[in-house]
Amino acid sequence: MRIGGLASGIDTDSIIKDLMKAERIPLDKMEQDKTKLEWQRDAFRDVNKSMLELDNMMLDMKMSKTYNSKSVTSTMEGAVTATGTASSTNGTYNIKVEQLATSAINVSGAIKIDSSEKLAGQTMGNGEEIIADETLFSFKTFDEAGVAKTYEYTIGADETLKDVIDRVNTDDNNVRMTFDNNTNKIIMETTRTGKYNPAVDGKEIVFENATFLKEALNIHQGNEDGGENAIFTYNNNYRVENSRENNYTLNGITFQFNNTTKDSSGVAQNATLTVNNDVDASFDKIMAFVDKYNEVVETLNGSQQEERYRDFPPLTDAQREEMSDNEIELWEEKAKSGLLKGESSISSGLFDMRQSWYSTVDTGGGQYTSLTQIGIATSSDYLDGGKLIVNEEELRAALSEDPASVQKLFSNSETGDQRGLVNRLEDSLERTMDKINQRAGKGTDTLENYTLGKRMKDLDSRISAFEDRLTQVQDRYWRQFSAMEQAISAMNQQSSMLMSNFGGGQ
Repeated sequence: MRIGGLASGIDTDSIIKDLMKAERIPLDKMEQDKTKLEWQRDAFRDVNKSMLELDNMMLDMKMSKTYNSKSVTSTMEGAVTATGTASSTNGTYNIKVEQLATSAINVSGAIKIDSSEKLAGQTMGNGEEIIADETLFSFKTFDEAGVAKTYEYTIGADETLKDVIDRVNTDDNNVRMTFDNNTNKIIMETTRTGKYNPAVDGKEIVFENATFLKEALNIHQGNEDGGENAIFTYNNNYRVENSRENNYTLNGITFQFNNTTKDSSGVAQNATLTVNNDVDASFDKIMAFVDKYNEVVETLNGSQQEERYRDFPPLTDAQREEMSDNEIELWEEKAKSGLLKGESSISSGLFDMRQSWYSTVDTGGGQYTSLTQIGIATSSDYLDGGKLIVNEEELRAALSEDPASVQKLFSNSETGDQRGLVNRLEDSLERTMDKINQRAGKGTDTLENYTLGKRMKDLDSRISAFEDRLTQVQDRYWRQFSAMEQAISAMNQQSSMLMSNFGGGQ
């Protein structure tokens, strides 16, 4: 803490502060330059983020399902539906569902033990006592090949029925066990549909060592129901009886069975399913990509058209203190305008992206070889920066007439003249993003790894050195003013002595 002006009466602190303001002008300029570089870096990264979003959408634009989406209609939606893939053959299919695949289920009568008490020591219906650490019960189920596997369960001295049920449900045994507190009954059921027991009339949950199941839980093997395969007929000729699930795939079409197709008299009828190209789905995906592309073009083009206000540099801390929040916002809006104007990495990237659409593609004899043939062209307004304009009717017609050719036009992965337009655009994007990364880096990069960062690091060093210099200048000013104060104080003392001596002589 320094106090000046005691001898001279001069406001030394204010004078030095004013002198230091002048000394700080070069420092303020360097800090403003650094702030502007940071703004430029962030603006570059925002551009790259937008381009990355477009790049991520290109995966969908390379997939066959984008151009060959299928729609399936059914005359019995409540009984049979279907979904198609790009490989699905258009046409009409008849499906007659006689039986659904079901899970096996077995429901007990009221149990004969206390479910809330520990099992060990309780007496079953046949008078036998339940003994801890001995096999309580076992059952077997079957794998895909019909091979049986047995699962055994014991109880500890303090375990209850809930503990045993939890253990059954945790095992990978394809069985679920439930206790209904309302009816005091046990439910045992398979967690999958279909028949896996190779025996003609065999059960899906085969009881072994079943005394506890019968005498304590009152559940009997013979009461199991279900565990059947789906039975259906395809196109009036191909009958399938071994479908363990209520869906089946043929010709790239997955049929889903929700109910039988039996009429009121119990006779199975045909459900007619029609497969067609889903032009709307393909159209929507292409339009979403076009919209994102136009958004990126607008971002890049806008950065080159923004006006640059050279009289609005970044504000210093001192300037901010003298302005309202609204004034700061308005100032910085102008200060940040045109940060990327004239940047060659963006202007050349924009040109490169436009060029991606203009050339033709050798689609191997396909109907479409250029973008204009499917109703898409670049805007003729130079202010749009090359945005894509879509004739919706022409695009829908192309997707309906020759979706395979549209796919090759966009996404053929070959090189040279056969390379698809989206692949060429992707190449262009990656080149532009690489240039921007060299200029502005990524969020994980250190300052040494990109051009703007190196300039910021250099400014940091210069700012640090200049701040040290300012400290020395300020100390020098204080020393000079302190020397002046000491001189004035000495003069005052001498003057006082002289006045005292002259007064004493009279």
